[in-house]
Amino acid sequence: MTEAAQLYAQAVGELNRGNWKRAYDMATSLLSKGASLAGVHFVAGLAAMEMHRLQPAKDHLKEAVALDPQRADYRMQLARALARDRSMKEAVEAADQALALAPQEVGILDALGVIYTQANAHAKAVDLFRRVSRIMPTRAGYRFNLATSLTFAGNFEDAEQEYEACIGIDPAFWKAHLGLAQLGTWSQHRSHIQRLESLLPMAAGNADGSMYLNLALAKEYEDLQQFERAFDHLSRGKAAKRASRNYSSTRDEELFDAIASGFPAPESPTQGYGSEEPIFIVGMPRSGTTLVERILSSHPAVHSSGELQNFGVCLKRESGSRTPYLLDADTIARSGDNDWRRLGKAYVESTRPDTGHTPHFIDKLPHNFLYLGAIARALPHARIIHLRRDPIDTCLSNFRQLFALTSPYYDYSFDLMDTGRYYLMYERLMQHWHRVLPGRILDVRYEDLVQSQEAQTRRMLEFCALTWDEACLRFEDNAAPVATASAVQVRNPMNSGSVRRWKKYEGQLGQLIALLQGAQETD
Repeated sequence: MTEAAQLYAQAVGELNRGNWKRAYDMATSLLSKGASLAGVHFVAGLAAMEMHRLQPAKDHLKEAVALDPQRADYRMQLARALARDRSMKEAVEAADQALALAPQEVGILDALGVIYTQANAHAKAVDLFRRVSRIMPTRAGYRFNLATSLTFAGNFEDAEQEYEACIGIDPAFWKAHLGLAQLGTWSQHRSHIQRLESLLPMAAGNADGSMYLNLALAKEYEDLQQFERAFDHLSRGKAAKRASRNYSSTRDEELFDAIASGFPAPESPTQGYGSEEPIFIVGMPRSGTTLVERILSSHPAVHSSGELQNFGVCLKRESGSRTPYLLDADTIARSGDNDWRRLGKAYVESTRPDTGHTPHFIDKLPHNFLYLGAIARALPHARIIHLRRDPIDTCLSNFRQLFALTSPYYDYSFDLMDTGRYYLMYERLMQHWHRVLPGRILDVRYEDLVQSQEAQTRRMLEFCALTWDEACLRFEDNAAPVATASAVQVRNPMNSGSVRRWKKYEGQLGQLIALLQGAQETD
């Protein structure tokens, strides 16, 4: 074996062991010595992606594909890197090419299904996950991915069957139990409580297992109106994972202060990008943002693109910040010299090909409230709708929800009081945005929307310069996929079931109520 071949084999070994930096250094050392092998670029690209160094990851993987264009796995990994970088048009193109090369290779098909999900191409994702499950029906993970994708698509009956199939194959596939519990409203005659309780001892000492099982029990006990038991399991489930999240309210407070300081005065018109396509729906999670998204996207001129991470990624790239966090003080400080027009254009282009076929698209990432100053500068004609909801209901609903564990936004939600403190930071920041962005933000109260659906819908359409359309009142008929925590609820007609939900848990919420009321009295 030549020295180069030996070094390459060692790099592959380091990659397989998860030693990303060592693998990357070995691969790039080979390249610096004149080697230009597809496999070497592939190793370097994968290692860079695992280290969250997306630009070198894309560069190396593109070179690997150019050198060996028939390798479907190379194109699939390139699609993954592009999707992580929110270059969705290129990601979908690379995914399509990988699919054409390997239409029956289950590992690649499963990975491509995830990429299509991220690109809001849910029909393609369901098709691939079905194909994978037919080829390998005894793999629990494949059945779980299909169940989740079916939930997003609104096919709850098939989703239930797939979750049950997943659990039947592997009862310790913990997250399937929570996915199943969230599919509907359960009763004394039809629930999974006995199975969930019986599995709890098996999950002892396993943080993920304890979290998922307890949260599933909390959901089903709540359906049975056993609220004290529900809250007990909810608290246990969140506590099981809290320590590993390393959350700090102080760190978030510093970030919020840095954001406000970065945009300290009322905005004047800038040379941003003139697109009128984007409609941003922001607010605390679980405040009604998905409901508004469904109402507005029922209009024929509006397409929903789901919860996009694109603006934050584009801002990070434009700022030139090299820190590991998507949004931090360094990113904000470096954004003062941004080319705002270039940023706005890059953001809109990053949403293709999912957008561009209707006059407007919705970006419904609730935490875009962190970026409103930058959004206003980069996209001066974008509409911004801000959802407000009863503070106690909002905090309880955030605590009840298990958000994406891979997201940097939601770590506060593993503790009820952290959630309350986070809510107060959000409130202060939104007050700041209203001061410095007068007239740019439309506040909509969730409770007003529930009580006066048509009046509030007309108000939102007028703000977005959209004509009246009766379909917006029948949002439950909207067939578009929903890839958020509200995937089940928003397929039902408007109802007041979530208004003042906190009263059911009033006995458990004393400290939270005192925190929120104390802040109001101080203000």
